[in-house]
Amino acid sequence: MRKNYSREDMIKLVEEEDVEFIRLQFTDILGNLKNVAVTAGQLQKALDNNCMFDGSSIKGFASVEESDMYLHPDYSTLEIFPWRPQQGKVARLICDVYRPDRTPFEGDPRYVLKRAIREAEDMGYTFRVGAECEFFLFHQDENGMPTTVTHEQAGYFDVGPVDFGENARRDMVLTLEEMGFVVEASHHDVAPAQHEISFHYDEALATADNIMTFKLAVRTIARRHGLHATFMPKPRYGVNGSGMHINMSLLKEGKNIFTDEKDQYGLSQEAYFFLGGIMEHMRSMTAVTNPIVNSYKRLVPGYEAPVYIAWSATNRSPLIRIPAAVGDAVRMELRCPDPTANPYLALAVVLRAGLDGIRRKVTPPESVDCNIFRMSEKERGERGIGELPGTLMEALSCMEKDSFMRKTLGEHVFEKYLELKKEEWNRYRSQVTDWEINEYLNQF
Repeated sequence: MRKNYSREDMIKLVEEEDVEFIRLQFTDILGNLKNVAVTAGQLQKALDNNCMFDGSSIKGFASVEESDMYLHPDYSTLEIFPWRPQQGKVARLICDVYRPDRTPFEGDPRYVLKRAIREAEDMGYTFRVGAECEFFLFHQDENGMPTTVTHEQAGYFDVGPVDFGENARRDMVLTLEEMGFVVEASHHDVAPAQHEISFHYDEALATADNIMTFKLAVRTIARRHGLHATFMPKPRYGVNGSGMHINMSLLKEGKNIFTDEKDQYGLSQEAYFFLGGIMEHMRSMTAVTNPIVNSYKRLVPGYEAPVYIAWSATNRSPLIRIPAAVGDAVRMELRCPDPTANPYLALAVVLRAGLDGIRRKVTPPESVDCNIFRMSEKERGERGIGELPGTLMEALSCMEKDSFMRKTLGEHVFEKYLELKKEEWNRYRSQVTDWEINEYLNQF
């Protein structure tokens, strides 16, 4: 839960709790968490928004000629790290990035989401989001570097002693709860060494902040257990990959406006329009919701991850699922995103796509209530069921052609994101992989 700290509250808390260091955190365009650490003696300077950093050192931020950036702490995000020493504690503040003229930096992902949230507010809506983050726990080598090695063979909902990661996952949950998370469930997932921890929904900005904090906490606690936690979507061939399902609803005057008990699926007209907007823009949004080369190794048939652009209230093969819920709990679940996505950008594009659907009254196609993976290509074509992009480059091409994405991300993020991701794709396609050697070396 967000805390309504005043400036005086924070100064008093830091003193009473013996906090020695404060990490001023922000997120880059690619979704990497960054920070500048200051001592408690510099807290007032930080709260005066006078802590500066070199933006030209952050990929996608700024050139050398305009490198000065300022961090503006969000008072509601003050949190003490439970895993740091209890004497000389370490706290964090999540910050917005500003230019020297004290205007928001348009390349700050948090600013991109805030802009989308303001658009929703102008339409009378509050965007409520919950995330389900999956991850793998692997061994480290003798140098403490990550591997993809695991000796366990546990599966969905298995328990110890079969589940080797049970104790680490327990400590993660306790740590998250100590940091104010409401953890709804945790369990072993489908693949060996795969886990999931679900935490309570919140308003969009708080959820994006929580996802960044969640990933930091999980990786930190895993290392304390001698393990490496990875949010890479598909670290091992032949098993299920890790997703970050996004559950969402819209509120108006505090009430969930997605619900209509008279409808066959319990959905309101606004919910259908929101759904239609997401489906219409999904191919161009995939470069943000599934942002790395490896993301598309997960989005293949046979491993539960969605491949086709469809929705349903009765099965899990489509892209968007309507969970069985009533009243305030009615929501839609977008199942393609993975945890490498920058949560600020991902939630911004999903929200604006849905709002665009409401604004233009985009009617979604009929629900697909059978297993899409068992349908023939002809059957899918007859029903107008499209596919998600099959590679990062295909996704980038879809994004580049969609003016909606340029407007949603803003000119700076749109251009820099494409530039960085095309560089990533070019690095990938120039590699010679083990698969190619095994497939072709003897044959040719």
